[in-house]
Amino acid sequence: MPATVWSELDARYPWLGWLWRWGLSAWSLGLGLFMLFVFRRGLPNVGWIAGYLLLLWCLYTAFTELRGTLEQRGRQDVVDAGEYLILSLCHNLLLFVLPAYYASATLTSANALFLAAVAALALATAVEPVYRRLIHPWAWRRHLLLAFAMFAALNVALPLVGVRPILALEGSAALAVVALAPALRRGGAVPWRNAHVRATLLAGLAMVVVWYGRAVVPPAPLFLARTVAARAVTDLMPVDTIQGSVPAATVAEWGELAAYTAVYAPGGLQQAIRHVWSRNGVPFARIPLSPVRGGRAEGFRTYSITRNLKPPLEGRYTVDVVTASGQLIGRLGFTVTP
Repeated sequence: MPATVWSELDARYPWLGWLWRWGLSAWSLGLGLFMLFVFRRGLPNVGWIAGYLLLLWCLYTAFTELRGTLEQRGRQDVVDAGEYLILSLCHNLLLFVLPAYYASATLTSANALFLAAVAALALATAVEPVYRRLIHPWAWRRHLLLAFAMFAALNVALPLVGVRPILALEGSAALAVVALAPALRRGGAVPWRNAHVRATLLAGLAMVVVWYGRAVVPPAPLFLARTVAARAVTDLMPVDTIQGSVPAATVAEWGELAAYTAVYAPGGLQQAIRHVWSRNGVPFARIPLSPVRGGRAEGFRTYSITRNLKPPLEGRYTVDVVTASGQLIGRLGFTVTP
């Protein structure tokens, strides 16, 4: 619809503009929630994610190359349509991976920040007025939105085909930045070769950043299917389980404590993990465990036992289940009372 016609209609019928802005947002949010429902019926579908990523990158590349020409020819309607398609794809990607990050994140740890970022951007891309106010006016924010959506999706998709989480994290950061090469051409002013060189250098920087910030990113789609604190574990079954708290006298009589955890991982994935025992926030034992082998619906069962129990025994105990590279999969907690 030509801009002049739309302006006349908006001036004559103010409710029409309101309906367009919020109706579009409601449609986008409803479609996203529908895709979220389909996604939650099972594991993240790597085929869907890969298809969305490929379509998003192809559309982004073509749109970035042609945007200047379209604007010069007054084809703002085509520009708006292209922006909406890219926005919708980013929105659906974020909704695809949101449940995986929710399952994997520990809400009392730093990686809850990444979950909050995914949820916030999924909402911002659904509500058109919010997107128009906070993201759309700045090209660099639009590019960062796309890079973040691709990074979040790749970080879930790659482990589904057997890539270890830390390698998926590093590879996702590199690929998401390289995907921004069309934007680095600055409307054709920079040759493709130079744009790819810049993108490669930025990808290396992104890999360094995510390595040092890996504790903030949940190792999705890994998550804890079950956690139990107990006196011991026999035949991979916890014995004398602790229901929230246990008296210090009982722990002293036992002389040991056990942490039983079942870690869910997709089929074909093997990941080394360890248990980090802490009392009142101070670690006192780090116990390497057998590598998780994915594919079991009930999770890969493993456990650790600590006898490093020194008085006073009272306090808040936690057992962090972490990958070999230090990403937190989940946390078991219980209290030893006086």
